[in-house]
Amino acid sequence: MSIRILTATDVIAALPMTKAIDAMRHAYSQLSTSKVIMPSRQHITTDKGVTLIMPAYLPEGSEFGIKVVSVYDENPMHNLPRITATVLVLDPTTGEPKAIMDGASLTAIRTGAGGGVAADLLARPNALTVGLFGAGVQARVQLQAVMAVRTIKRVNLMSRTQSSAELLAAEIPKWTDAPVVNIASTPKQVVVGADIVLCATTSATPLFDGNDLQQGTHITAVGTFVPEKREVDTTTIRRADLVAVDSREDCLEEAGDLIIPNAEIHAEIGEIINGDKQGRQSDDEITFFKSVGVAVQDAVAASVVLSEAEEKGLGAVIDITQ
Repeated sequence: MSIRILTATDVIAALPMTKAIDAMRHAYSQLSTSKVIMPSRQHITTDKGVTLIMPAYLPEGSEFGIKVVSVYDENPMHNLPRITATVLVLDPTTGEPKAIMDGASLTAIRTGAGGGVAADLLARPNALTVGLFGAGVQARVQLQAVMAVRTIKRVNLMSRTQSSAELLAAEIPKWTDAPVVNIASTPKQVVVGADIVLCATTSATPLFDGNDLQQGTHITAVGTFVPEKREVDTTTIRRADLVAVDSREDCLEEAGDLIIPNAEIHAEIGEIINGDKQGRQSDDEITFFKSVGVAVQDAVAASVVLSEAEEKGLGAVIDITQ
């Protein structure tokens, strides 16, 4: 039995953002038509951390995968990443494993692509300015995904540490069709004038005052996934004319951004894709998208990666029965 081993470099080569956005559109669509088998993610806690097991099967496209994610807060003290992830792709007709791939790079890209789908559906077509909170991996891919669906001319950037903001501000001009970057000194400078606000931090408390949002702004929040933490305040949620999520069930269990203010969810993003719920209706509406991440994203993204890897000869194929 042969299995393909794919590194982070392989995953990145096989999953460009435009392809990832198309994949997430499919994943969200299927999730909201109940055409998937996706058990609740399992949490296994040890003395030092927690491991999450996330399986999903999409019968229509035969995507079948399991992601294992571990979060160990003390790892950085041992020069190890705080979060590690691995994705296993299975053949739904035989149950045999087809590939093992780096899950950190896949998670980053698919999460960013999910934000890209939301921005494409909910942001104003003429959106030009992005307010970006965060300067880590997820902040990068969220911005790249938005740039794939809108012509962004300016980014107002703020990070918890000045050095990380400066690093990202120096990197962005090297991108294709790069926007002008301004490092903001206050949250208000990030939000005021922004057509799209991206929240990609580990903050446990709101990043900005919702009163500073201009009419017509779209906000995406992806940084928190526990009930007691939130990146956006109650004012933002109350001002939002449309609140969309990746998974209604998961967000009502995990998203403090929505749980704390007792928010009313208008739609899953897949329901908007499928035409079952309306998206933005006017340029004045404030829209909000919350993602906690769902296993169908990993299964679909991994399937795309494997297909591309097989076509391009990426990775190493090993017979594990020998």
